[in-house]
Amino acid sequence: MSHLPALTPSRKLLAAALLCLAAQPCLAADEAEAPRGPAVTVLTAAKACFAAIVEVTGPVIARDETMVRPERPGLKVDEILADAGDTVTAGQPLARLTPPEGGAVPVQAPVAGLIASSSAVIGAMASGKGEALFSIIARSEFDLVGLVPTEDISRLKVNQSAKIKIGPDWIDGRVRRIGTTVEPDIQLGQVFIALTTNRRLLVNVAGRALITTGQSCNISVPLTAILYGAGGTVVQVVRRQRVETRRVETGLMSGGQIEIRDGLAEGDVVVVRAGELLREGDPVRPVTAGAEAK
Repeated sequence: MSHLPALTPSRKLLAAALLCLAAQPCLAADEAEAPRGPAVTVLTAAKACFAAIVEVTGPVIARDETMVRPERPGLKVDEILADAGDTVTAGQPLARLTPPEGGAVPVQAPVAGLIASSSAVIGAMASGKGEALFSIIARSEFDLVGLVPTEDISRLKVNQSAKIKIGPDWIDGRVRRIGTTVEPDIQLGQVFIALTTNRRLLVNVAGRALITTGQSCNISVPLTAILYGAGGTVVQVVRRQRVETRRVETGLMSGGQIEIRDGLAEGDVVVVRAGELLREGDPVRPVTAGAEAK
């Protein structure tokens, strides 16, 4: 059996010193890689599309209203067959009138649509020149007449899509016509938005329309990531666990997000809540948004 030489006390001290020196680079590397500074919530910048919107408000009106009167005078209302709020077809009988010489004269709907109002009263005289017996909203078509600031009129075009809020509901619509004049006192123009719905709408009810005038697709970040200052608009990013400040050009906003047109690239690590306490070059420990809750 072979025997290893025993270490003398001096050799033991030398070996321990060599082991200690060998371990120093590892400890230094570990210390260099260890995260320092405060933890900050970050996300990876990604692209999204933003809709350019013009918002208008105004009343709902009947697009085309047809007045129904008898063709001759001296007729008395004998029977009423339809009333306000009824939906009628073209040619549908609305009332029967009687002339002085007897017989019956029918009153028919000239167009299909919704009866907006009726003045017919049994026994009352009906005149071809007086108040109409019935008023019909042709084809049950309605428009919202929106008031538009002059600076937004140039952005509007016929057939642009719109979402209209009337009461608690949203309905679809399209720009049908753009007014050619501006109210001089208030400097607002008009836009006529055709409403598409099976709902029964009330004339003169107020509505709010969001007209989509275009779309822009760029980097998207939360509004909380933006800092506004004397030096411009900036976003803070994390690179190699240190803060970098990037000056950016912003664009459209939607749902708590803002478009970045210049200054950021897809994949940049962005500080979700930018703050004055973070300075250029500060060390931080980035935590991906959502991970801090786990």
